[in-house]
Amino acid sequence: MRHRKDNRRLSRPTDQREALLTGLLQSLVKHGRITTTLARAKELRRLADRVITIAKRRTHAAYVQLTKYIKSERESLIPKLMNEIAPKFEGRTGGYTRLIKLGFRRGDAAPTAIIEYLSEVLTGKPIEDASEEKKTAKTKKPVVAKAPAANKTTASKKEPKENKETKTKKEEKTPAKRDAAKKKEK
Repeated sequence: MRHRKDNRRLSRPTDQREALLTGLLQSLVKHGRITTTLARAKELRRLADRVITIAKRRTHAAYVQLTKYIKSERESLIPKLMNEIAPKFEGRTGGYTRLIKLGFRRGDAAPTAIIEYLSEVLTGKPIEDASEEKKTAKTKKPVVAKAPAANKTTASKKEPKENKETKTKKEEKTPAKRDAAKKKEK
């Protein structure tokens, strides 16, 4: 039983899982945005936020702590993290990354996602959504606004349409109604 265990195993032994996550973290710091499976992205989000929190201190002790998470290319990635990325998140106390679900991967149908550092903070302007990237080859159609329904109760309760035959059968039940209907037709 895995009661009170909060991390995902990702179908790997501990050492392989840690190596996978540090590799993903290094790619995220290097490129700012990566595409991976949804489970890996959710687990990576925890590490990426923790690394930014450590890097915001910008001390030698923080540098040493970051070497635990970033194993290769330390000379370029840790200074980039401490001097470029972390200072832009000074006003935030957490939530430095964003997950964008992409759908299912072809072949094994694994759910995929993009994980990225918040672009508004890093560049000052939002990056187009991941779904926009897929639509670059297609032409965009103009959006036509639909008129809202006047009353939801009348729209949801539609009365069944009655044809002439059912009306005449109902009216022919009593002779008084039948005579009144004939007078109206004249």
